[in-house]
Amino acid sequence: MEWQGWATIAVVGLMVAGVARGRTGTDIVLVASVALLVLLGILTPAQALDGMSNPGMITVAVLYVVVAGLNETGAVRWLGSFVLGRPRSETLALARLMIPITAISGLVNNTPVVAMMIPALRDWTRRHGFSASTFMIPLSYAAILGGTCTLIGTSTNLVVHGEWTSTGRDPLGLFSIALIGVPVAAAGVAYMLTIGHRLLPKRASVLSTSTDARAYTVEMVVAAGGPLPGKTIEQAGLRHLPGLYLAEVDRGGAILAAVGPDEVLQADDRLVFVGDVSSVVDLQKIRGLEPATDQVVKLDEPRPSRVLVEAVVSNTHPLMGQSIREGRFRSRYNAVVIAVARNGEQIRRKIGDIIVRSGDVLLLEAPRQFVTEHRNTRDYYLVSEVSDSAPVRHNKAVISILILLAMVLIATIQPKLPVPLIAEEGAKVQLGMLHAAIIAAGLMLVTRCCSGWQARKSVDWVVLVTIAASLALGKALETSGAANAIGSLITTVAGSNPWVAIVLIYVMTTLLTELVTNNAAAVLMFFVAEAAATELGVRFEPFVFAIMMAASASFSSPLGYQTNLMVMGPGGYRFTDYVRVGLPLNGLSCTLTCIIAPLAFGFS
Repeated sequence: MEWQGWATIAVVGLMVAGVARGRTGTDIVLVASVALLVLLGILTPAQALDGMSNPGMITVAVLYVVVAGLNETGAVRWLGSFVLGRPRSETLALARLMIPITAISGLVNNTPVVAMMIPALRDWTRRHGFSASTFMIPLSYAAILGGTCTLIGTSTNLVVHGEWTSTGRDPLGLFSIALIGVPVAAAGVAYMLTIGHRLLPKRASVLSTSTDARAYTVEMVVAAGGPLPGKTIEQAGLRHLPGLYLAEVDRGGAILAAVGPDEVLQADDRLVFVGDVSSVVDLQKIRGLEPATDQVVKLDEPRPSRVLVEAVVSNTHPLMGQSIREGRFRSRYNAVVIAVARNGEQIRRKIGDIIVRSGDVLLLEAPRQFVTEHRNTRDYYLVSEVSDSAPVRHNKAVISILILLAMVLIATIQPKLPVPLIAEEGAKVQLGMLHAAIIAAGLMLVTRCCSGWQARKSVDWVVLVTIAASLALGKALETSGAANAIGSLITTVAGSNPWVAIVLIYVMTTLLTELVTNNAAAVLMFFVAEAAATELGVRFEPFVFAIMMAASASFSSPLGYQTNLMVMGPGGYRFTDYVRVGLPLNGLSCTLTCIIAPLAFGFS
């Protein structure tokens, strides 16, 4: 191995140390490593940037737009409630999360499953007071375990299968790998439910339990045509809301105070809630609840283009001493008062009857330009937009779910279609995961399930840059000769024993996967394993499935698999969290795979 190979191994080692230290962002460390390899002449600028055009990376980017459409229509919230429900313990919640996600990921590519579930899980943990760090790694691991059960569950299996068929071999069956993947998945889920979840970090919940001085009083109406009439307070999910409590119910002028969980909701009930601003935002997103004021429908701006704004009333406000209705607030400001906070005091009046005072904090539903128009006026001391507060487009929820199902169907079937502008005459273009994701993202925008600015905001560039940089590092290992040198070492150590060889192939694939990316590791090790099987005079099938499992079942590093990277930020994880929880699971997967693969497919 020449100096380029040793230099690449040294840079990769420094990269791993930098990421493990945790003081600098993962994306920054990886980009710096790629830049160093370019400066050393090991990578050309074109090779360093190849990752930005990688179909896998682009697919992840486009999927963020698909998820934005699901999120903005409320479909994600419904999905989270449907899958997770209201379990009584963390263990039951983990079981309700991991078992269905594992099953779904076997039939659907696991990356969109995780992309779809992250916002649902983040919303669910916030509403139930759980820490996101307890659930995000199990979400990724469940998707990875499920993906190992079929050839279409993960892009890695498809990459390896592509190399297998390109050499003239007969295609493998869709469920060929299930003989190994299903036992590993079952053991992995059992591990996470018993030992693994105890090793997860128990950091503070993303929801602050401290009392917010801005205790808003907000009225909501139970929509007559919605899903809530006939349900109890408990069934409607309006009990134990974090940072929010139901103070009373106004039913046709009769006030029901101290409402119990078994109280049945009726159409047109006016519900009075008291809570902090983030909880009021959550309340606005519950399907079947509408703002009590009829002024909302009279605003000039379409509702999907509005946001919630907090505005502190100054002592020179023109409505000082008048009620919100008398001062014709909506006509004057093109905004509607949703709730009012006054020094933690519960204001027992309808919104329109509240007298405006200096220092009141008004929660407004207004066009996005309201903030810039009134930030520097004398009417308000402070004006600020509430994050993630755009009204949910519940009427588009069914459309977004149908688009998702269509995407899954296209990605699963991968139909071949004649496209005259692209394909040659008589030829057909096969639609894969990237095509399906692009079509779905386009439909989300065309059908207005999400707007352009929401789509742009939803893309997590940190994850995308990290994936692209990881692919560049994999390319450096290949071009520098480091990967081939490591593969030759394996065959030398294994000697003539195929059992030792398959263990070494698995371990080496795992190490490469954790250091670079799963797809790059799988491709590099495919040729190493093929050479080893030929030299040993044994069948190649057990080694192929070992590579699929090792490259996909990556648990002890955020770099090894893109779903691990995707949950790193939302879960607030460090590099060491993956090592602590994932190493035992890596060992479990290695043991089961290296025993089952030779027994199921045979060396001879």
